[in-house]
Parts: sequence; structure tokens; C-alpha cells
Amino acid sequence: MSDGAPGCSGCTMAFVGSPWTSVLRVRGPPAVRSGAAATLSWALCQRFRSGASARRPHRERAVPTARTWRMHQPSDRSSSTAAATDAPAASAPAPAAYDFLAVERKWQELWEREQTFRTPDEVDTTRPKYYVLDMFPYPSAAGLHVGHPEGYTATDIVARYKRMRGFNVLHPMGWDAFGLPAEQYALETGTHPSVTTARNIGRFRAQLRMLGFSFDWQREVNTTDPSYYRWTQWIFLQLYKRGLAYQDEVAVNWCPALGTVLANEEVIDGRSERGNHPVERRPMRQWVLRITEYAERLLADLNTLDWPENVIEMQRNWIGKSEGLNIKFRILSTVYKGRRLPDGTAVEDPLVVFTTRAETIGGATYVAIAPEHPMLPHLITKFKRPDVEAYVEAAIQRSDRERTAADAKQKTGVFTGSYVLNPATEEVIPIYVADYVLGGYGTGAVMGVPSCDDRDREFAREHAIPERRIVNEQRGTLIAWDCSWLGAKLTGLPLNRARSVIIERLIERGHAERRVNYKLRDWLFSRQRYWGEPFPIVYDARTGEPRAVDESELPVLLPDTDSIQPSGDGQSPLANIRDWAEVRDADTGEVRYRRETNTMPQWAGSCWYYLRFIENANTRALVDPAKERYWMPVDLYVGGVEHAVLHLLYARFWHKVLYDIGVVSTPEPFQRLVNQGMILGEMEFTVRRPTKQQQPRESAAGAAGSSTATAAAAAAAVGDGPARSGAATAAAAAATDAAGAEPVSSSNGHPAHREEYEEVRVSAEEVEKLPGDRYVLKADPSVEVMARSHKMSKSRGNVVNPDEVVGAYGADALRCFLMFMGPLDQVKPWSTQGVGGMRRFLDRVWRLVQDAPAEGMTAVSTAAAAAAAVGPPTREQLRALHRMLRKVTDDTEAMRFNTAIAAMMEYVNAAYKWSEPWSRHALVEPLVRVLSPYAPHMCEELWQQLMQGARDEEGGQATAATVPSSLAYQTWPVADDQYLVQEQVSYAVQVNGKLRGTYEAPIDAPEAEVLQAARQLPLVSKHMQGKQVVREVFVPGKIVNFVVKQ
Repeated sequence: MSDGAPGCSGCTMAFVGSPWTSVLRVRGPPAVRSGAAATLSWALCQRFRSGASARRPHRERAVPTARTWRMHQPSDRSSSTAAATDAPAASAPAPAAYDFLAVERKWQELWEREQTFRTPDEVDTTRPKYYVLDMFPYPSAAGLHVGHPEGYTATDIVARYKRMRGFNVLHPMGWDAFGLPAEQYALETGTHPSVTTARNIGRFRAQLRMLGFSFDWQREVNTTDPSYYRWTQWIFLQLYKRGLAYQDEVAVNWCPALGTVLANEEVIDGRSERGNHPVERRPMRQWVLRITEYAERLLADLNTLDWPENVIEMQRNWIGKSEGLNIKFRILSTVYKGRRLPDGTAVEDPLVVFTTRAETIGGATYVAIAPEHPMLPHLITKFKRPDVEAYVEAAIQRSDRERTAADAKQKTGVFTGSYVLNPATEEVIPIYVADYVLGGYGTGAVMGVPSCDDRDREFAREHAIPERRIVNEQRGTLIAWDCSWLGAKLTGLPLNRARSVIIERLIERGHAERRVNYKLRDWLFSRQRYWGEPFPIVYDARTGEPRAVDESELPVLLPDTDSIQPSGDGQSPLANIRDWAEVRDADTGEVRYRRETNTMPQWAGSCWYYLRFIENANTRALVDPAKERYWMPVDLYVGGVEHAVLHLLYARFWHKVLYDIGVVSTPEPFQRLVNQGMILGEMEFTVRRPTKQQQPRESAAGAAGSSTATAAAAAAAVGDGPARSGAATAAAAAATDAAGAEPVSSSNGHPAHREEYEEVRVSAEEVEKLPGDRYVLKADPSVEVMARSHKMSKSRGNVVNPDEVVGAYGADALRCFLMFMGPLDQVKPWSTQGVGGMRRFLDRVWRLVQDAPAEGMTAVSTAAAAAAAVGPPTREQLRALHRMLRKVTDDTEAMRFNTAIAAMMEYVNAAYKWSEPWSRHALVEPLVRVLSPYAPHMCEELWQQLMQGARDEEGGQATAATVPSSLAYQTWPVADDQYLVQEQVSYAVQVNGKLRGTYEAPIDAPEAEVLQAARQLPLVSKHMQGKQVVREVFVPGKIVNFVVKQ
């Protein structure tokens, strides 16, 4: 069908509707119109007929603009069907109650002009403080999508709420702006990273202001600002002076294409996460931070934090504390360190193995060592050397994560040719080199116990190593193993007791010593790139000895250059800038020092930014001690769970170092942590249709006559399995046979057709939701629809731009919807239609304050009439108000924002049902206050109107002096407990256990009074008439049941 045509000749369907909907009608006889395809959408029909791909071209999801939905008129029915097909799922919203864009712009300008949310440098320290912080963003070129503001909205609500509760609030924002993406963009486009970064920050800042966040923009920090990274360099010097920063030759993930070292987390299946470039392992000189010195404190202090348990568990696992034994296995070898020894002779140096399960040593049938183990070269026999060396060369090219992955298909290893003596059983067992053993954990050697460890069992079976069963797992005891020198019978002994006996004897005989190990490795801190903090280190030009730059010379500035291409030899681009890298004597011009040309990783600037927010203009110190003591620790820290380990662990490490040297007063930086859940793309609906091989095929002679039947069969064939009716299956099969599809023999010998299907997208308008989160086609409820949301990404075309949402619905509606979608920490699917629902709720709140009646609400037209006609609120109205206040207060405090909004919605619904004139100021003004953290722009405007109205009702004139310019610091309303006491209860009245009515009674009504009233209910008296009451059951406040018989 050509663009603009009114129908589809192939299936006799005609399009009707507006640019926002697509509904199809089937033309033809009644029998056809009542068929399964009676309302099949044109788009779906076209895809069935053409066999189009299940995936449409990706486009960024369109959102109607404010102009579009305000001025929208239904288009002519002959409008372009192509436009209708591509329309968004959500229908156009109704006109708003007020010009929200103008209101939001007005208040954003006022807040900025008056610095409403500026936290003074000097505050009243007798008042309580609340430091609420977001994990500051990396300013990417793409800007924000609607998932990003979720956490920012949550912290903004809390910040506004705490201000109204009388707290001094610190709520800043800044930019984690160093990093590889900006540098890669510079290499691709020739744009300097500083230019790209500044442009991206400007876009992010504008988007955040557009959403009305109450950040103190005067405290803004940028990690690329020399005044900021001066103090990052200063912290590094403190680490260096205390021996916590050192250099080492370590195997790193080197990416030649990116020209830098990557962390293990940035490498996926041997390729870079960014750019998908090959990554190789290469030994390089690197700066390393000795975070392992703080492993025990980092672990122990987790118990003092109010963090999600899953994050605490992830940190515990990353630190990986293990308490066990270092056990010495004597080496038996013919060649060791170049010395030939008689066969079976033990050499002096033992092979030390770490284990946490000493009780299983009797089942050890081999020892495995890491490819990096320093003793390995001396353990390889002549005939095994080629195999071992080839294996080691391949193993060290893999990252630690790849080597230890639980889903590795094969546990690889090579026999070294050497053996050790098991000190407990005195048996000779082989030594293997295996890549699942890491040189950096424990001793780099493990004992293999195939009967007690799945990994060891897989390895043993792969290499034909025997397995000795020594543990009865069901009973938790040792079996079939005794050793006379241990001085105790072990068979049948519980494992805990056996472990203690074995440990004591091994230590007594000098075979072992207790040891605590950590999985945590020292922090690799160098990057071979330009766009990062320079190290404050120089090297003596003659001796090569490193020297710390004097603190008075900080910051060491990045050179302003366009030459940021990787050097290609593993060095940073800074190594190519000789004028910067070489420090010459001012008098002689001789090169005295050479600068460190590596730069710090992006983690560096984000490790301490929360301190700089306290005082971002201090040039004398990192932070003022008195201000730090007042504001620290951070009371609420909100960000994604993807930072649960590295960022939080590194920041805690730096903070503890600063605590040790007296810069900060708290041992931990972030007291409470909340992770917001991910917001997925809009729900995508798909149905299954036959693949192209199964498409009904029309013969040349019968194409015209069979087109209707073919379309109906296509609709019927969408479903399969339980959702597909027998009639639909039969119709589909018949139509397919008639169309000439090739039959295939089924298992019973009868002709059949291949059951092959592909997924086809359908719009939300074509889908109906059923109980139990099931979806079906409206056109044919027998066809089940699959519903799924995906992570927002450009590749899927499901990214929603917040600028467009704000333009269509307003910032307040977006803020409220983000919080109303569900619990903050849960994963949730986006819904543009849901934002429209939130827009309608805010419009209803707006109308409550206006004089014009709406939706049946009784209102008065003038302030004078209000003063004369409106009496005091009724007790029922006050009870509704104070129940709402208590619920919103409790839920906002606990960050249950979705239920807080639900409570306000319930209150607004109740207000629209109040028929007598009522005081807007008394009953709506508290609502406006508690709603203001959620919808601040609208509430600021409404509060001004309410204050003006209150002055008018009192007969006075409201002026700029009498009405504060902002609601932000007004007192939070407190619920009055006297209105929270339940006064009425509802009784379920039953006759012989069946509900026959309900009765409202005072909560303290006597039993006799309730029973008498319950008897008078019409249905109750009807079912009791002429019957004898055997028993009366009375449950106070709940149930009345009359047991009767004839």
C-alpha cells in the first residue's frame, strides 16, 4: 500500500484513527468481519504478509512536545498510515491546567537569581546538619537519559525535606571529568579533551537545572580543574611519604589501540570494554597503592555502616579474608635450582601451600602452582620444559578474572615433572602448573583435594589424577584416614574437631604456621594517557631515583598541547612532550630531572571529592578542620550499585589514610548508602508469527479469492502453545495447506508443518493486560503477547531524552513519576504514558487551589465569599489531612517515595469528594508543603497564591515583604496525633458465615449495641427471619456472625 492510501487491498483492511492510534477494520462479509483478524493492526498485518524482520530500525523514542499535545486535533482519516504506524505508544495528553513550562522557568530563574539553595560558608553549628550527596557524574557527550535523574530526584527530595525540618543542608554537585572517553574522542575528532569536557559539563548542568534540583551550584567542583587536582596530587604525596605508594613491574592489561593500561574490570573476554580492542598482558613499570595494608580495617568497619547488605557482602567478598594455614610440602626432584640430586631426595626449600581446610590434607593427591610462581622455573624437568613454558606464556596473557572464572569450560594445567611429599600422609604427589591458581593470592600454590572441591575434581579428572574420599559429607566426619604421628584417631571425628587436631600437630612438628590472607590486591594506579592527573614525581636524570615534588610546587599542571597521540611504546603521550617532561636547571640548562609521564586513573579524583564540596575555594588546605568536623560524615550517599566495590572501596581507603594523618575526623566517609535501581526502556511487546518458510503462499489463480482467509490465518497463527486455541490452529493449518506450503512428515507419519516462529513487535495499543502480568492481543485474546523491558541503549533505540519529557509534561511530572514507579532500589520499566498520568494528578492539585469549580468540586469564586461561606474544617477532613501528613512524613524519611505520593493522591481524591465549602488554606496549604519536595515548581507557585489568598481573607494586603519569596525553608507540617486515633470501625456482618452486610460503629461501641444494629441490616434480617439464633459471634472491631437454624 502506498503512503496515504486508505486501505490494504491484500487483506481488505482500512485504517482509521489519529496520529497517535492505529486501529484496523476488516472490510467484507460479516463472516469475515467476525473472524480472528477482525481488528488486526495494519502494521502487524503488513509484517505477516511481507515476512519483515522482527526488529524495526532503531530510533530514539519520540515524546510529544508541549506544543504538539496542547494544540493537537485529530487528523483526517486519510492521514499517512506510515505516520500512524510509527507513533508513540502513549496517547496525547489532555491540555494542562496551567502553563507548567512558564511556571518552571520562572522558579528556576528565581532560585538561581536569589541563590535560594546556597549553603553559607559559615552556618549555625548549633543546628543539626544533613549532608546529602550524589555520586557525581562523568559528563558524557550523550547527556542524561531519563534513568539518570532518578537518584538525583531522590536526594533532592530528601534535601528539600530536611531544609523544611530545620536542618542545615549541604547538597552539592560536581563533575568526574578526567578519563579515557574524552581522550578517545579527542583522538577521533581532533577536539581537545578540555573543550569536549567543558561542552559536556554545560549540557549536563543545563539538564540538571531544568529538573529543578536544589544543588548549591556555588560549591561545584571539576576534577580537571588545577585548583582541584592540586589536592589530588597532595594526597598522593602523603601516600608516597608513608610507603603506601610504590613502583613495581607488574603484568598489566595493555591495550595497544587505546594506548593505555586497563583495569581487570575494563577487560571483557580479552578485549577492551571501550572500543572492543584486543588486550594483551605485558609487564610494565607501574605505580601501585598499598591498599592491602588497610584490608582488615576496610573489612571490620563495614559493620559500622548503614549500607545495603548486598553491597556490604560484595565488599567483603572483594576483600576476601581467609584464615588458614601455610603448609610446607617438601620438594622431591632430580633437578632443583640447577643442582642434580639423587632420585627421591628432598631439597631444602619447601613448597608452601595455603589452605583454609587443613582437615582435608589427607585427600590431597596433587599440588598446583601459579604460572607466575617464583619457584616454577626450578621445578621444571628437562623433558617437560617446552610444554610448561608454552603453557605459561599463554596463561599470563589472560586476566585474573578470565583464569578464575567459574564457568571456564576446562581446567587447564601441565605437569612440571616434579613431586612433593604430603606431610600428613607422607605420600609422593605431583606438582602441576595451573592457571586457575593466582600468584597474587596466598602463596601462589594450592593442594588439590578432588574429593572435597569441585574445581579440584574437574582438574583431576581432566588430568587423570586419582581421587581419595576422606570426608563423609552427610555426617560431617572424616573417614578412612588415620595417621599415627598425629597422635589421634581421625576416622569418624567431626570435621571441626579434626581440623583443630591436624592444625595443632602440623604446627607442633614445624610443618605449618597460621596465616590470614586476603583476595584484595594492591591498587594498580598508573594510566598511560594524557587526560588525567599528572603524578607529582620526578626522577633524577643521572641516577633515575624518584623524588617527590615539593608541596609548594603543586599543582603539577598538564601541558596545554594537541599532541596527545599514544607513544606506541607503552609510555604516556606526555613522554613525547620534552619541554614538559624534562626539568632543566635554570642557570645551566642541563636536564636535572625527568617527570613521571604516566597519569593517575579516573578513580583518583572521585576518591575525595565529598571533602572538597565542604570548602571548594580553600587554597591553604584540602578542607578546613572545623568545617570538616561539622559536616562529615556524609549522611546520605546515593548512586548506582555498579560502584558497589571499586569506587567505594578506594574512597574508603583514601579516607582512612587521611584519618590517620589527621585531615579528617571520621574513620568512614559515607554513613548511609542507597543504590537506586535501573530504569529500563519502555515495555516492548512481541508476538510470535510463522517464519517466512511457513508464510501462506497464494497461487496465481486463487490469490484474490483467498486473501481474506490468509490474513485471518496469519492472525490465528501468531499464537502457539497454551495460548493458541484449537480452532486457531486448525484455521492456520488449513490456510497454510490451501496456500501451497510444503508439508513435512510428523512423528506419527502424517503430514505436518514445521513449527518455526519469529518474534514481531506490536504496539501497546494492540495489547491488553490480564491478571497475573499476562498480556494478550486485543484483536484476538487467544494470542499471548510477550512483554519485556530492556536496558536503555542507543543500539536498541529505546533511549528516552528527559528534555523531551520535560517539554511535554514538565519537570515536576517527571520527578514525581520517577519516584512513583516503584521502590527506589528496584529495577523498573519506563512508561511515557505513566508520566501523562502524573501530569493529570498535578493538574488536579493545581485546581484544588484555584477558584474555578472542576470535577464537581464545590468552590467559591472570591476571597470575600470564602471568608463568609467557609467554616472550619470538619473532623473527618482533619483526620484525612493528618493521616496523609503522617504517612508522607514517615515515607519521605524512609525514602519510600512511591507510597508517599500514593498517600497524597488518596488525599486529593478525598478532597474532590468534599461537597460543602471548605477552607483551601487550612486543608490544601499543608498538602502543598509536603508535595513541594516532589513537585517544587508547581508548589512554589501554589503556595504564593495561598499566601495571597490568606492575606485577602484577613482583609490585608500581601506584599513581597509579608510573603517569603520561596517555600523552600518553610516549616514542614506535623501531624496531630489526636486526629490519627481511629474513631470508627467497620464490622463484617455474617449469617452462618456468609457476608450479608457491613456496619460502621464507634470503636468503643458496646457489644449489645453493635449486635442490635447488625440485626437491623436489611439482608441480615431477611436471612434471619423465622429462624432460631443458636449463637452470636462477636469479634471486637471486626466481625459479627449470627449462627441460625430453622
